[in-house]
Amino acid sequence: MIDTLKKLCSIEGVSGRENKVCEFILARLKASPADIDVSVDALGNVIADVKGNNRTHKKIMFAAHMDEVGFIITDATDDGYLRFSPVGGIDSAVVFGRRVRINKHIGVIAGKAVHQCKDDEKNTVPDFDKLLIDVAADSREDALKIARPGDVAVFDSEFTILPGGLIKARALDDRAGCALLLYLASHTPQYDITLTFTVQEEVGLRGAKTAAFGVSPDIAVVVDSTTAADTAGVKPEKHVCRVGSGPVISFMDKRTLYDKNLYDQIFCTAQREGVAVQAKTAVAGGNDAGAIHLSRTGVRVAAVSLPCRYIHSPSSVISKKDLEQTAKLHDSLVPDFAA
Repeated sequence: MIDTLKKLCSIEGVSGRENKVCEFILARLKASPADIDVSVDALGNVIADVKGNNRTHKKIMFAAHMDEVGFIITDATDDGYLRFSPVGGIDSAVVFGRRVRINKHIGVIAGKAVHQCKDDEKNTVPDFDKLLIDVAADSREDALKIARPGDVAVFDSEFTILPGGLIKARALDDRAGCALLLYLASHTPQYDITLTFTVQEEVGLRGAKTAAFGVSPDIAVVVDSTTAADTAGVKPEKHVCRVGSGPVISFMDKRTLYDKNLYDQIFCTAQREGVAVQAKTAVAGGNDAGAIHLSRTGVRVAAVSLPCRYIHSPSSVISKKDLEQTAKLHDSLVPDFAA
């Protein structure tokens, strides 16, 4: 699964430009020994119906999004810099001076040098409209040969295994979820399940809305990465969740009140299987469940997330142990939810 995750994180797939991620996932699904019926809808969501050893009267869907946050080019300056806007929720504090990759070229997110800033500017993070991408072009014409309005850029960050079994990469939100769904598809489950790899989550849960309408599940499990604040200087009660402490189960976020029976069932399943899990201790953020649970006449939803430090940055960090434990939990949830 780590090799799969590494390959997924190396693929560029900003919201609305997920086609290369889609191609990789389709190839992996085709190579699976499981009996899988695959389709791609008009928005680009991958829908994989995986035939299990047993039938169930419930339609169970697992969902993970393919897109990542990034940047979209809006224009170029006369002296050869690219203007851009963020795609998805990126804090401008994490982008200044960062390397980005755009159409196989390397650029650097540039702004006013600190020694040129006035006193009040030195204590203020520059807004995106004050930043440019330096692609070493000397003119507007040269810059537009590298990237045109509508092209996208991603953080240029290597996949690295850190000490203590930690993994550092960009796009772990939510290529980690995609890797977990591909693991579910790599063998025949106990019961039929549907896997949905959605598009455009980072810009408003758009793919999940159409995918859920098409699949019409009874139960949906959203598999995503969620913010872990277990870092230096943060009080324990503000950690939200902790890397290395197991999958994170949400009871509520800014978009969804999760099904209480499913929430309780996940903890019961985890205890039976010896999987350490943790509750997300803040009502914050959101994921594809926000769109899925409102589809058609309503869908019962749960969220099983991976704790992730420095999310939506070039250097997100998750735990290999958490990834493995989440995979084990998913396998066990299929028969429990199907009963």
